Amino acid sequence: MTTPFHHEPGVSPPPQCPAHNLGTGPGGLRRLYGPEAENDPAGLYDKLRAEHGTVAPVLLHGDVPAWLVLGHSENLHLTRTPSQFSRDSRRWRALQDGSVAPDHPLAPIFTWQPVCVFADGAKHERQRGAVTDSMERIDTRGVRRHINRFSNRLVNDFSEKGSADLVSQFAEHLPMMVMCAIFGMPEEYDERLVQAARDMTRGTETAVASNAHIVSVLTRLVERRRAEPAPDFASWLVEHPATMSDIEVVEHLRLILIAAYESTANLIANVLRMVLTDPRFRARLSGGHMTVPEAVEQTLWDEPPFTAVFGRWAVGDTELGGQQIKAGDALLVGIAPANTDPTVRPDLTANMEGNRAHLAFSGGPHECPGQDIGRAIADVGVDALLMRLPDLELGTEESELRWVGNIMSRHLVELPVKFAPSPQQKLDSDPLSVMARAVRPTGDWEISSPARPVPEPAHSIAGMQPAHAPGAAPQHRPAAAPAETPAPAPGTAVVPQQRRPAAPARLWQAVSRWWNGY
Repeated sequence: MTTPFHHEPGVSPPPQCPAHNLGTGPGGLRRLYGPEAENDPAGLYDKLRAEHGTVAPVLLHGDVPAWLVLGHSENLHLTRTPSQFSRDSRRWRALQDGSVAPDHPLAPIFTWQPVCVFADGAKHERQRGAVTDSMERIDTRGVRRHINRFSNRLVNDFSEKGSADLVSQFAEHLPMMVMCAIFGMPEEYDERLVQAARDMTRGTETAVASNAHIVSVLTRLVERRRAEPAPDFASWLVEHPATMSDIEVVEHLRLILIAAYESTANLIANVLRMVLTDPRFRARLSGGHMTVPEAVEQTLWDEPPFTAVFGRWAVGDTELGGQQIKAGDALLVGIAPANTDPTVRPDLTANMEGNRAHLAFSGGPHECPGQDIGRAIADVGVDALLMRLPDLELGTEESELRWVGNIMSRHLVELPVKFAPSPQQKLDSDPLSVMARAVRPTGDWEISSPARPVPEPAHSIAGMQPAHAPGAAPQHRPAAAPAETPAPAPGTAVVPQQRRPAAPARLWQAVSRWWNGY
């Protein structure tokens, strides 16, 4: 099949045309926006799959043509082959010929910026390396404590009322609180920042203004960290040996903030909906078997936080899924349709426990580097909520729940719940603790098996920064053993003090507290 994009972008059917009511536009192509796409995206994917196969022509806002990749294997090829499908949006033919204006509603998503998500090759490796190295410096245990604390702070706001909307009062706020703390700007967290982050990916008339507000906040942060470094993510990016400019740092912070916020807010809301409506999980509260992490993974298959990612741009003429793709064509990574591809998931009701082959975090060199943080926010946040409100129930009929969607995501509008009123929980008033990993002396460790000779890795002490991490503290060896204890031979592991008889119970308690963020 040759490319079906033979019409002019932005040219709509006449008012009398029935295409207005069918979600179709010029050339009979289906729109990836509007009522049909927002209200029933799964139904739209099924129609596109039946009409075109694993790669379908679609229309974006303003009836701009693009390709939506529906097949699981085709999406893997799309994301893993940057030599054919680039992330550099400047290749888009519609931008080159002026068909897409700079103020297009999706401009905050596709406008090229000096960030790794729009780069390929060596530039991508340099910028992505700075992001990955900085993320490795985050103390995930400390983050879990913050998530638990923030979750209880949010629950305190409505615990005495006996009812709440878990979207606007919980899911939309928890990720922003956590990310602001990780970035080193907890004072910037407010309702305006939350709403701006939600708005800028929806293709609204105010998306550009929302994007400008977020950029302004992050620019102030980078200016502060250039002058006064701190143990936070923003400082680590600023001081990384990749020597990124202020603009590069701001844009990477913006990218990470929006991607982490939007995806995690949607994930939390979708997991909570599963908790409240799926019998497999509800049984857990009375002896069932599905845990919160399992519910998170099942949700990543059934209702991924991002339904599609825009985009990739064809480097040259090529073929994908039986379609002839022209150089400069735009393509979307179809996450949600790939997760329901009949070739990999013929039974959509099957339990996907233990299977992480979903594309919820995309794939290839641009796979989401912060997915573990997103999982942690959902795991700990939902668990903390259920601990506080174990009798949580849906406050409306499941059929009355509504979603709002766009080409990238689909999120719940509201998730009303009811529960027995409970008192507020007293929270510590200590300031936010440092998010960086702390060096822990090896002598404090406890093990239950003898040591064996092992080659010493580049950064063998747990909790230390990798040697290549920017600004990492000098890696000192553990303190010398007492005089009566001979020093270990080079290349052998240190045998610390063994557990006392009651250690297993204490260890399990410690692990439980760690998992729940206490």
